[in-house]
Amino acid sequence: MAERILVVEDEQRIAQFIERGLIYEGYRVEVAYDGKTGLVAARDNPPDLVILDWMLPGVDGLEVCKRLRSASSVPILMLTAKDEVADRVTGLDAGADDYLVKPFSFDELMARVRALFRRATPSSKPEVLHFADLTLDTGTHRATRGERPIDLTAKEYELLELFMRNPRQVLTREVIFDRVWNYDFGGESNIIEVYVRYLRQKTESEGEGRLLHTVRGVGYVLREE
Repeated sequence: MAERILVVEDEQRIAQFIERGLIYEGYRVEVAYDGKTGLVAARDNPPDLVILDWMLPGVDGLEVCKRLRSASSVPILMLTAKDEVADRVTGLDAGADDYLVKPFSFDELMARVRALFRRATPSSKPEVLHFADLTLDTGTHRATRGERPIDLTAKEYELLELFMRNPRQVLTREVIFDRVWNYDFGGESNIIEVYVRYLRQKTESEGEGRLLHTVRGVGYVLREE
């Protein structure tokens, strides 16, 4: 059965443009024109992907994104007219998986939708990754440090998986952006630093030794002290 996409967009012209294009591409589509309706639609009939406008009446897109992310790992593509780096970081921090600035071409929208579905669909059998006393189950997305469970957001999981598949290798900012965010933020963004800090807080919350290290001027590496 075709994947189901929920479009939450208050501008009827844009919503219908997206809906027609997605249906033509073979997807099942539901449209909501405000945040509250979008949340109800996602709760009552969980979608496989959400295309979410930032500026919505009532409950805005950022709040919708946070609530969706707290309840599920559904891929979220955020649409917005905001093009500043800080705005992109805010949207991704709220739980969005990707970001598309208006006005946009439908071809680019589809490319991002396909990329999100590829990332959401495991390309290989689930496995359990180990490094030191850190464990990551790629099937359940559960992480542990020793016997202690670690709760991860979808983006934190992707970043930790990247490090655990490349232990002791220094990963540059460019590689991390490409593998985890699939988006060019330019040299000004500190989103990698923000998410590395989140992972450090979660993996070291009981006083454990540091595993994620900064290589000044280059990037980051997963290694024991």
